[in-house]
Amino acid sequence: VRIREGVSRRRQFLREHAAPFSAFLTDSFGRQHSYLRISLTEKCNLRCQYCMPEEGVPLTPKANLLTTEEILTLARLFVKEGIDKIRLTGGEPLIRPDVVDIVAQLQRLEGLRTIGVTTNGINLTRLLPQLQKAGLSAINISLDTLVPAKFEFIVRRKGFHKVMEGIHKAIELGYNPVKVNCVVMRGLNEDELLDFAALTEGLPLDVRFIEYMPFDGNKWNFKKMVSYKEMLDTIRQQWPELEKLPEEESSTAKAFKIPGFQGQISFITSMSEHFCGTCNRLRITADGNLKVCLFGNSEVSLRDHLRAGASEQELLRIIGAAVGRKKRQHAGMFSISQMKNRPMILIGG
Repeated sequence: VRIREGVSRRRQFLREHAAPFSAFLTDSFGRQHSYLRISLTEKCNLRCQYCMPEEGVPLTPKANLLTTEEILTLARLFVKEGIDKIRLTGGEPLIRPDVVDIVAQLQRLEGLRTIGVTTNGINLTRLLPQLQKAGLSAINISLDTLVPAKFEFIVRRKGFHKVMEGIHKAIELGYNPVKVNCVVMRGLNEDELLDFAALTEGLPLDVRFIEYMPFDGNKWNFKKMVSYKEMLDTIRQQWPELEKLPEEESSTAKAFKIPGFQGQISFITSMSEHFCGTCNRLRITADGNLKVCLFGNSEVSLRDHLRAGASEQELLRIIGAAVGRKKRQHAGMFSISQMKNRPMILIGG
């Protein structure tokens, strides 16, 4: 009954708004999904504490991962229906051997305006010139500390200087802004907020402070989470003149600027102030499952349908049904922390 209600609510919304946007990518609350995140791999060359359980994760057998051809088939289908931004995630997307080729193929899709990548930056300096040439238009680099020894503790590997080099390479090649994703964890790096904000003085960075979120195996607890309000207060004490920037439609970030600084800072407030009402994102995991919500555990296998020879229309019906079941909002941080879901590394962020 609930599914039927959702479908009829969605039909009514579409009738009233007569949007040219794809019905398959519009949910029962009228949210139009124009942004697709595709995980290229479950593997990673780091072992970040908030992303991967200490003991590692059992990887999906290679035969069950999407092939390059399957990734491009799905991307083509979604773009035809109105997706105009694709972000490649992982694992670490830049360890997939054909990542440059995938970007080049995506670049040829008519209607796709932005191709982004979220990377840990380790391989960025080496690959970025080729990726840029292939059509990569946006970069997010994960970096949770500016202290090399702490970096090794958080990611359980070496590589701090490679990440910094990657950030500077992205700036040098003209990416503006270069987004730096920083997950803030109490007792670990909340004392570095001001140092990160100060980076934006002379560099065209958008430093994005992300509230620590619960995922399988990352030992999340409420006490480790530093809320957006608390972070903002800390930064305001140092720079009272901090000004809020207008929010972009469907943005997950609350953006601020310190007057006179080249870059900006943002806050991703998934836990304390969710942005479900304007969510326009869908995710495809490396093993081919469609996730309509980062924090929901319901998934549908597009891979299995593709391999069973489903037609384009059948695939669209399956996608449309999943999008139609998307809930109004996620369950809240305490429920999420109890929920069985994939570890972040197997979702793709």
